[in-house]
Amino acid sequence: MNKGQLIEAVATELSTSKAAASRAVEAVVSSITDGIKKDDSVTIVGFGSFAKKQRSARTVRNPATGEPIHIQATTTVGFKPSPALKGDLVSPNGV
Repeated sequence: MNKGQLIEAVATELSTSKAAASRAVEAVVSSITDGIKKDDSVTIVGFGSFAKKQRSARTVRNPATGEPIHIQATTTVGFKPSPALKGDLVSPNGV
């Protein structure tokens, strides 16, 4: 599902216009982004948690040439699904 499809699904679920659904989706995304920047994490009960993660600097090898490449430390965002969401994603036969 991409952003356009999400907006369409929200519009259908709320029986509202796509413009209103777009504003709602944008507000949620903006609020999550601001929360991560301010508090380092955002938790949505029943869905999961978004949190800042630090990746340390490391040296890797270029697979084509074998030459070592240094990658600097970075900050990224990780997502950890809630147990409820994990349970919804697992099929009954465990596959």
